[in-house]
Amino acid sequence: MAKITYIEFDGSEHVADVKPGLSVMEGAIRNNVPGIDADCGGACACATCHVYVDEAFQEATGKPSAMEESMLDFAENVQPNSRLSCQIRVSDALDGLVVRLPESQH
Repeated sequence: MAKITYIEFDGSEHVADVKPGLSVMEGAIRNNVPGIDADCGGACACATCHVYVDEAFQEATGKPSAMEESMLDFAENVQPNSRLSCQIRVSDALDGLVVRLPESQH
């Protein structure tokens, strides 16, 4: 299990143990983390699971695919560390990952 910290826009933290192989989005949904809507269910067909990846984990989470970058065009307040959490696969290397949630997913 990888321990992932989800930080809401207001600073509220949610720490969840997420099974390797799941996505960061699935970890949020399974642990009732508010702020990740996941309207498309993880198909990389919306931008309602937008997160900001902590700088220390940017390399470990990898670079977004071309499809993910296209979907990020629909997100608000995109930053260089923006990712769609449905596209980040959890592994042991992501133990301790911190992601911050934007003010809104719409």
